[in-house]
Amino acid sequence: MTTDPAGASLDASALRRRVADFVAEHDPATTDQHTFLAARFDAGLAWVHFPEGEGGLGAPRALQPVVDEEFERLGFTPVGREGLVIGLGMAAPTILAFGTPEQRARYLKPLYTGEEIWCQLFSEPGAGSDLAALGTRAVREGDVWTVSGQKVWTSLAHRAQFAILVARTDPDVPKHKGITYFICDMNAEGVDVRALRQITGEAEFNEVYLDDVAIPDSQRVGGEGEGWRVAQTTLMNERVSIGGHPEPREGGLISVAAHLWRERPDVRTPGLHDQLMRLWVAAEAARLTKERLRQQLAIGQPGPEGSAAKYSFSRLNQEISGLELEMLGGEGLTYDDWTFRRPEGVEFSKRAPGFHYLRSKGNSIEGGTTEILRNIIAERVLGLPPEPRTDKDVAFKDLPK
Repeated sequence: MTTDPAGASLDASALRRRVADFVAEHDPATTDQHTFLAARFDAGLAWVHFPEGEGGLGAPRALQPVVDEEFERLGFTPVGREGLVIGLGMAAPTILAFGTPEQRARYLKPLYTGEEIWCQLFSEPGAGSDLAALGTRAVREGDVWTVSGQKVWTSLAHRAQFAILVARTDPDVPKHKGITYFICDMNAEGVDVRALRQITGEAEFNEVYLDDVAIPDSQRVGGEGEGWRVAQTTLMNERVSIGGHPEPREGGLISVAAHLWRERPDVRTPGLHDQLMRLWVAAEAARLTKERLRQQLAIGQPGPEGSAAKYSFSRLNQEISGLELEMLGGEGLTYDDWTFRRPEGVEFSKRAPGFHYLRSKGNSIEGGTTEILRNIIAERVLGLPPEPRTDKDVAFKDLPK
């Protein structure tokens, strides 16, 4: 059992008392959200499993839901934090695991309070599924790295102050070994962000051009050439953040299909009923599996199991949205709104069936393609023999481009 600096044990009851004492001093009804969150961070109630002084208390990760639920019960539910998913879900755990004390002190608090938004500069036009094939170069001159290249499918790049970035620093070694991980200032000279309009009409994503962008070595995360190892922490957390959110029974997109079935008896057929029941059962099985994953996360770090959660999320969304269109027939082919906008997140529940169908196609690409996730599940979860990889020991510069 963890103890606080005064020697008192930190169990669920003790944390509830801490939250109650905190709320008594910082009334959610009269304290603005930024001030409240900043004080919550300082009190160690942001991420209780983080170290003291860095938003936590060094408590077991399993106690975080206790804290969150108690804050909600006492009247504090943060709003407008959709744009923080990359910072909270990916950058924070990576900086905690591999960042220097100076980096943790500089970035964790404003990341948590929402003062600074983050994006992720990983995928490239020629390195999506095979991320280790990335070609963005970082060349060191003294204590500064000069970075040039192109990244793509970057959410929130047009709003972000910082990015987590992987770049190639040594082309003379095999592709997984010559990568280094950086924090990139998105306002730096040479960073050019351009919107990518999707089939839905929206532009959730961007392409980012890096033209001789200067990054101080103090913004390198982890050792030089260790970027692949650092990036695995980011990727595992990303897959959990996409596919591992808790949901109630009949939550998510299956709720839309089930509601349609109940409200529209004119669309019902025995065949569609069979499809709906099969997908309802699959969605419930996925929900329970994600709950088990969340319990595993409570006692450790995300592992390859998060890939299974993300894979099932993608497959179910695509099949359910297809069923929704099939139930509606020609009516489902109408599209509600083709307005160009740059949303901070995806909101399925408030859009029409056509949007559900088109947007869900991207689920099998973002956060790890379905093909790559199947390999991860097969090799790291099921223990099957790995695929032959002929380029594993070949220097990156000698690989065919």
